Amino acid sequence: MKVKKQHILAGALILALGAAVYLNWQFSGTPLIKPSSKELGSATYVSNEATATVDEAKTASNEMTPEAKLAQAKTDRTQAQDSALDAAENILSLSDSSDDAKAEAVKAANTIEQRILAQSNIEGILTAKGYPSAICYLSDSGCTVTVLSSELSENSPVIIKEAVISQTEVEFNNIVIVDV
Repeated sequence: MKVKKQHILAGALILALGAAVYLNWQFSGTPLIKPSSKELGSATYVSNEATATVDEAKTASNEMTPEAKLAQAKTDRTQAQDSALDAAENILSLSDSSDDAKAEAVKAANTIEQRILAQSNIEGILTAKGYPSAICYLSDSGCTVTVLSSELSENSPVIIKEAVISQTEVEFNNIVIVDV
C-alpha cells in the first residue's frame, strides 16, 4: 500500500489540531465571561468560588501551582506548534512530493506561523498591561486567554479582549478568558 505525502501531511495536521483542541479543553475550565448581550464592553467578571469536600481538597493540594500549570501549558502549546511546523517542513523536503502537497504544506506552515506571531504579540501586549503570565490560544473558531486569578481586576475582560482584537480578526464574543 502506497501512502501519499498528502496523507502524511493531513495526518500530522490532524494530530496538531487534536493537540491544540485538547490543550484548549484542558485549560479552558469555566469561562470567566458570559456576555448577556452582543454589545461591546458588556463583559463582567464572575468569581468561580466553590466549596470542596475533604477528598477534593486533598487532591487539589497535591496538584501543581497555577504558575506551574501555565508554564506547562505554554511548553505544551509550543511543542505542538513545533511538531506541526516540522511535519510541514518534512513534506517540503521530500523530493517526490507532489506540487499540491507542497503547496498545502506551505499554506499550513504559513497559517501556523501567523498564529504563533499573533499569540506572541497578544501575550506581549498583555504583559505590558500587567498580565505577565497570560497565555493565548488562537484557533479557527476563536481565542482563549488564560490568566492567573491574582492578576485579574474588574477591567480585565475589556483590556484582554481589546488586546486580542487589536492583533486578530476574532470577534468579541469568540474570546474566552479563563482564570487559573
